[in-house]
Amino acid sequence: MTVDLHCHSTASDGVLAPALLVRRAHERGVELLALTDHDTLEGLDEARATATALEMRLVNGIELSCLWSGATIHVLGYDFSPQAPALCEAIAALHEGRWRRAELIAQRLQAKGMPGALEGARAVQMELGDSGNAPARPHFAEFLVRAGHVRDRAEAFRKWLGSGKLGDVKQHWPSLEQTVATLRQAGAWVSLAHPWQYDLTRSKRRRLVVDFVQAGGHALEVVNGLQPHEQVGGLSILAREFGLMASVGSDFHAPGEWSELGLYRELPAGLTPLWERFGHGR
Repeated sequence: MTVDLHCHSTASDGVLAPALLVRRAHERGVELLALTDHDTLEGLDEARATATALEMRLVNGIELSCLWSGATIHVLGYDFSPQAPALCEAIAALHEGRWRRAELIAQRLQAKGMPGALEGARAVQMELGDSGNAPARPHFAEFLVRAGHVRDRAEAFRKWLGSGKLGDVKQHWPSLEQTVATLRQAGAWVSLAHPWQYDLTRSKRRRLVVDFVQAGGHALEVVNGLQPHEQVGGLSILAREFGLMASVGSDFHAPGEWSELGLYRELPAGLTPLWERFGHGR
């Protein structure tokens, strides 16, 4: 069975509306899909309606932002109750935090001689689809390109928006422990997203996994798109060491970028797929 447990729509920082994303996944042979937009469930109803019409299985998903040891970390939740009070409260707080973050990014860019960033990023976002969520860094990156401040989005992240740059605003996120607890209270299966993408040493990455396990996490995202084979191998070792299940996903945001829906490295043998537990008790 082809599964994809990590993708993004216009409800957060993707470029396809939820319905279009589900149709594209179906056309590419995905049989089990989780829409995991950042800090929002806004796209789930539209995605579910389309999946139902296509007789395709869609599981509730979300990617929550949190802080661990001063770094922004992402945690994936699956197969949860979207009406769970703790989750609804956390999403509301993250919604406000993302707007404060967008405003601060714009203020910082204006201080560097790049005014109008919030309005410009919001315009980019609204071109893709109506959303009540704050514009994200990819929307700011596109604004910077259009305004002539950078050559392309890669330069925007390298100079202004990437890790450690002025657009890397993280003071509004809850802790890793709080985030895992919120998801578990909603009945979610919890996976640590793309552990190799964080700027961590090998020992610090291992410590992150230790803290994630102690917080109550269930799985590691062992495979994220077309990441290098050696990273998949390293994460497989960690999953086996700590008795964690494995999740996989394309981390799709847009056609022609990091990966395609349903496209990712093969999951190494001997690991327990997290999606086999969906629909079963915790």
